[in-house]
Amino acid sequence: MSETKSPLPREVADAYVDDLIAIDPVTGTYLGVKESSSRLPDLSPAGQQAPAELARATLARLDEAERQPGADSDIERRCARLLRERLTAELAVHEADEGLRSVGNLATVAHSVREVFTVTPAQTDEDWAAIAQRLRAVPTALAGYRASLALGLERKLYAGPRPTATFIGQLTEWSDTDGSGRGWFEDFASAGPDSLRTELDEAARSATAAVVELRDWMRDVYAPTIEGAPNTVGRERYARWSRYFNGTDLDLDEAYAYGWAEYHRLLAEMKQEAEKVLPGAETPWVALAHLDEHGRHIEGVDEVRDWLQGLMDQAIESLDGTHFELAERVRKVESRIAPPGSAAAPYYTPPSEDFSRPGCTWLPTMGQTRFPVYDLVSTWYHEGVPGHHLQLAQWAHVAGNLSRYQATIGGVSANCEGWALYAERLMDELGFLTDAEQRLGYLDAQMMRAARVIVDIGMHLELEIPSDSPFHPGERWTPELAQEFFGAHSSRPADFVESELTRYLCLPGQAIGYKLGERAWLLGRENARRRHGDAFDAKAWHMAALSQGSLGLDDLVDELSRL
Repeated sequence: MSETKSPLPREVADAYVDDLIAIDPVTGTYLGVKESSSRLPDLSPAGQQAPAELARATLARLDEAERQPGADSDIERRCARLLRERLTAELAVHEADEGLRSVGNLATVAHSVREVFTVTPAQTDEDWAAIAQRLRAVPTALAGYRASLALGLERKLYAGPRPTATFIGQLTEWSDTDGSGRGWFEDFASAGPDSLRTELDEAARSATAAVVELRDWMRDVYAPTIEGAPNTVGRERYARWSRYFNGTDLDLDEAYAYGWAEYHRLLAEMKQEAEKVLPGAETPWVALAHLDEHGRHIEGVDEVRDWLQGLMDQAIESLDGTHFELAERVRKVESRIAPPGSAAAPYYTPPSEDFSRPGCTWLPTMGQTRFPVYDLVSTWYHEGVPGHHLQLAQWAHVAGNLSRYQATIGGVSANCEGWALYAERLMDELGFLTDAEQRLGYLDAQMMRAARVIVDIGMHLELEIPSDSPFHPGERWTPELAQEFFGAHSSRPADFVESELTRYLCLPGQAIGYKLGERAWLLGRENARRRHGDAFDAKAWHMAALSQGSLGLDDLVDELSRL
């Protein structure tokens, strides 16, 4: 009898994806697994144990896989490094019971319960029957989430009061989107077929009732209990989360200093561009305020959606064959408007594995109907093309050469956000920001990412503001100072600034990955250019870089430099 061959790292990684989908149908839906469409995950404390147990078992299997012949090939080695780093970082977060105080204005499991409906198939009666079943699962899912938060209260593991207050406000909007008593789930279900109308309406009403119940508990029990708790997390928790989002153990003080260096560099450039927009402007943000009133605008929500679609289509036509080599299915990306009650920042959702659902960019309108162009161009290069869409859709396209894990759920935030910020810079390098208005908007977006490094690290670690800062030199950061600083160095409206600061409080370490990830991508490109000299081929390098799957920042520079 022949011996059973032990799996290699890529096989271990792919088995992990299959096992995770079985316990997390939200992940399954994002990957396009139809069987996941009718279910929601168990968000209770017991439910949180299942993915942790799976991660531990997978790490044990990986130990064995790395000892097998062939495990030292580049493709197996790269996958093994990613899988080990990701699962270890995820377990560190789980074992610190962070899931028992997961409250914020985005990216919590409660947000995933709602947002998964926006990517659930909804073309046929069969699809809508699965949606009705998933709607009926909302009350149990939210009850499990509440049980996890209640256990956190028992253990004195508190979320911050500010993220909590914001989340309560979001739950209120989800339960009554327009003041008529009709909730988001009911609005969503209204698009279903008449043949399932009664079933969909009843299920949607039960989902909304569960949102109201969670909102009332958060308001009446959770918020009073955590009153006076800190909004920031301190160095130990910050380091843990930073590892999770960046895939490396950062020197946080060096990163903080780098944020300030970028701040000073960008401020000098912004002043030059601002002089072209509004000669004599006291600050670049005065010039940007002038553009808010007098610059080019898109009028109307449908119109801005269509305009953004055109911007991405134009970028694909210009870049394909010159700076990238894109498969036909990667060339498709859709512009959409984000559902009410979202956070203020635009975002992207990748295609399903088989591309039956395309990659989509999402614009939260925040009630606006008039949109300045300067604030959109580089942002859509970031969210769409050549940013998130080209990277994540290319991973899906070459999944057969990687592992399913590398191409989908193994993404490292700083790798992805770093690429997207690199993509903005690339479009500037290639001359796509054609006037001072667009270029000042791009620099403002870059400044926002530098400010994120400064305030995210600064306020969570309560660091001192440098003596050469024009803003409160020598003082220690607080969330209040951080919001003031961010607002003074951003063209964004006050509600956006407030939403951003709340985001940094509930996702410590995530916001720094944009600038630090961009730095890694630029360093990797420069190393490859030096190695190849005049033979360096930027198009070939871009496609090789986008086809190697995700990596933590520990490994990214090394791998990019080899290409």
